Amino acid sequence: MTQALILLAIVVYLGAMLWVGVAYSKKNNSVDDFYLGGRKLGPFVTAMSAEASDMSSWLLMGLPGVAYLTGLAEASWTAIGLAVGTYLNWLIVARRIRRYSHQLGAITVPQFFSKRWGDQRNLLSAISAIVIIIFFIPYTASGFSACGKLFSSLFGVDYVTAMLVSAAVIVLYTVMGGFLAASFTDLVQSIIMTIALVVVLGFGVTSAGGLNAVMDNAQSMAGYLSLSSIYDPASGSSNPYSVLTICSLLAWGLGYFGMPHILLRFMAIEDEKKLSLSRRVASSWVVISMGVAIFIGVVGNGMSRAGVLENLSDSETIIVHIATLISEHGTLAALLAGVILAGILAATMSTADSQLLAASSSVSQDLGNDFLKLDLTGRKGMVVARSVMVLIALVAAFLARDPNSSVFRVVSFAWAGFGSAFGPVMLFALFWKRSNRWGALAGMIVGGAMVFIWKYLVAPMGGVWAIYELLPAFLCASIAIVVVSLLTPAPDRNILESFESYNRPQA
Repeated sequence: MTQALILLAIVVYLGAMLWVGVAYSKKNNSVDDFYLGGRKLGPFVTAMSAEASDMSSWLLMGLPGVAYLTGLAEASWTAIGLAVGTYLNWLIVARRIRRYSHQLGAITVPQFFSKRWGDQRNLLSAISAIVIIIFFIPYTASGFSACGKLFSSLFGVDYVTAMLVSAAVIVLYTVMGGFLAASFTDLVQSIIMTIALVVVLGFGVTSAGGLNAVMDNAQSMAGYLSLSSIYDPASGSSNPYSVLTICSLLAWGLGYFGMPHILLRFMAIEDEKKLSLSRRVASSWVVISMGVAIFIGVVGNGMSRAGVLENLSDSETIIVHIATLISEHGTLAALLAGVILAGILAATMSTADSQLLAASSSVSQDLGNDFLKLDLTGRKGMVVARSVMVLIALVAAFLARDPNSSVFRVVSFAWAGFGSAFGPVMLFALFWKRSNRWGALAGMIVGGAMVFIWKYLVAPMGGVWAIYELLPAFLCASIAIVVVSLLTPAPDRNILESFESYNRPQA
């Protein structure tokens, strides 16, 4: 009976997502509507959809799991880096890219790069599209895999079947409703994620014997509550956390400047003057939700010490286990547990739908329409856009077919890839008039290549080299942009005038 109630809550949630797709399908009259919602997003939807599409299942699985095992240090420094990166992205990038992309008539990030530097051959657009495809397809596969594993572990159904059903729901509402459906469902999903965090935290603290019992347990473990050391559960001792490691974790924040699915939200807001409200909403939600997620890990450890929760071999399933405990307290509790588990599903789906949209726009719009000069406009463009999305989803589902695959490792790698290939290029596009298309192209290639080089050739040497590949790749890309731009001719006058025009204060 309990499992049936949990399943009912999840099925209702999935049905609601499909209904949104059908409702918004009538509003897609052009490719611009499908990929950017006609630039009609309100400030609240912009904020919450951007952050929901960013956080993925990492918020409800990865962050509490790390805190449960090793304490505050790793989870907190990563969260601080992400919080700072979120705020700076909204503060210095959002308004500028909304204004500049609107001025240039760009509806995708790769198209913005090409139009920003007057790249008539659309090489920047093509290379950008390839980068998106390389990193987003396996990233989307990890989302499909997370959904499959969740259903498989909860209900004992076949993993592949569960994964394919989840993927089909995501594809259906995104294919039908496009950007507006993805954005509105992301808003709903962020609300469900928030409910899940609050309920789990309240139940967890009560079950562990109260806040004092939770803190007493945390203080009893060496280095567990420290930001300069980390708890080692194997030995029960603490290990120092170096400044270099801390800087490496803070570097996660640099990734925001290059995330296509987040940048698209900035480009789509109906009025740039409303971005201040969006920034406050988004930053507040990110800080609070990550803080709660980390504390859930601490509370979960206290629950294990109190004997309420088993010692978890897979710490990332902590919220799943707590939801299962909640479901044992009656009908309403079982339905609430279903909502919590739907929150994990929502966290995954909100990222997967945005990634599908960005990857399909790269193939149909940036490669097909801009680079190969195919006529993919009007109704034909809509058919191609939707067909490409289905094709990409099939490839992602194929990659996610093995439940024991290492596709989850791609998530941090993809974040580094986008952050280093697009982040510096975006910042120089918005802030440095002298940058040119050759510098942008060099930065994109160097940033993307350096992620692979550092990850597989440099970091394995260990020691000071064993840092997150995003930081060195971001720096190398920035240097490449400056050096190559200065060694090659300055941009044409019309490009410089366009830059100055967008940069003038708005009335």
